[in-house]
Amino acid sequence: MTTPRTERLVLPGVLTAAQAARTVAGIRAEQRADGAIPWFRGHHLDPWDHTEAAMALDAAGEHEAAARAYDWLRTHQRPDGSWYAAYDDGDAARPTDRGAETNFTAYVAVGVWHHYLATGDGAFLDRMWPVVRAAIAFVLELQQPGGQIGWKREPDGTPVNDALLTGSSSIHQALRCALAIAAERAEPQPDWELATGALAHAIRHHPERFLDKSRYSMDWYYPVLAGAVTGAAAKARIAARWDDFVVPGLGVRCVWPNPWVTGGESCELALALWATGESDRALDVLRSITHLRADDGMYWTGYVFEDRAVWPRERTTWTAGSLLLAVAALGGDEPTCTVFAPDRLPTGLSPDCCDA
Repeated sequence: MTTPRTERLVLPGVLTAAQAARTVAGIRAEQRADGAIPWFRGHHLDPWDHTEAAMALDAAGEHEAAARAYDWLRTHQRPDGSWYAAYDDGDAARPTDRGAETNFTAYVAVGVWHHYLATGDGAFLDRMWPVVRAAIAFVLELQQPGGQIGWKREPDGTPVNDALLTGSSSIHQALRCALAIAAERAEPQPDWELATGALAHAIRHHPERFLDKSRYSMDWYYPVLAGAVTGAAAKARIAARWDDFVVPGLGVRCVWPNPWVTGGESCELALALWATGESDRALDVLRSITHLRADDGMYWTGYVFEDRAVWPRERTTWTAGSLLLAVAALGGDEPTCTVFAPDRLPTGLSPDCCDA
């Protein structure tokens, strides 16, 4: 039997209520008793994808399971506010990548705000506020004079100041959610407002401040998905490379020109399209990846269409999570709409000098 929220995760040609319930159960089955959500059991956990899976659980009404996922983050946050980039099977005692990535760390703010909107749990927000503050402090230590955010700190603490457009765009969304949390708590954070405005300006007007990853579809749509590029500019950005990345009937390429479509990128593009008001095209994209759905309700990561082969042979919690979040947004789930809509979060402050 599905929960009332799961009943809302119904989208014609994408999910029935029974299929949605099976997908939610698939994510739950991969979650460890301590709340960790690895990609799948036996594989690694990274903090960003862990949070995305937790958000999908909240969209499905599985608030207790989602809260345990956030408690895992609270319990295992490092003294500098970050998390390691990867943990073997979600075991906090077995980090496999001791670097600390800024966008992985920032994303906790998106998840925390989403969970609070879904539950109204003020005690949860009280517990997680210090976590969010520490995470944002870690991230902003790597903000560069041009507004962009350095990619990560190496295991020895050395900062990598090169910035990734996708990662910085994700951080832009996270900063806006952090500002919403601060406003809810009546604890203004003017430094965060300034940082958000400077980052948005860099994303919109200074592509040269980011490493060139234009072969990756995420660099194409993420500034739109994360609310940094909006309105006519967002639609123009999506139109400019639509034919490069979208494979009709199959989904979205991960990397141009590789003949490989991936579920996660397809669902994120659908969210970006929804954010620009193009729900019909978003629905078409989601329908195009039904071929990635496995019998257990989870989704294969990708498909190499020249070889007609699923690859890699893995069904990840984050792919299923991205599908559920896209369906939730198209279905009008208020918390999910709020964190992904371009006009429902604080915007930060514009820099004094646009060419700074």
